[in-house]
Amino acid sequence: MKILNKKFINKFNKKIINIHPSLLPKYKGLDTFKRALKNNEKLTGCTVHYVNKKLDSGKIILKKKVFIESSDNEETLKAKVQKKEYRAYSESIISIFR
Repeated sequence: MKILNKKFINKFNKKIINIHPSLLPKYKGLDTFKRALKNNEKLTGCTVHYVNKKLDSGKIILKKKVFIESSDNEETLKAKVQKKEYRAYSESIISIFR
């Protein structure tokens, strides 16, 4: 993971996409699974969005939801979300080029 500099983002304006392991705008940045569990969320997931100058704040392309079970921990939740990420990323790319 890397935060891109503004010059780079400006050069490729609206051409860079990112997948983030939360349902944005909730839990921007790091430790998304830990924070969702700590706050007793019932849902989480992933968001594919365009990259802009603000962290995890670009226009949303697609979201995928995952239910959080009482037995989930950071590792199990990460695994569930990653399964959704694989599908979300490819679906987002397809939708951009339609």
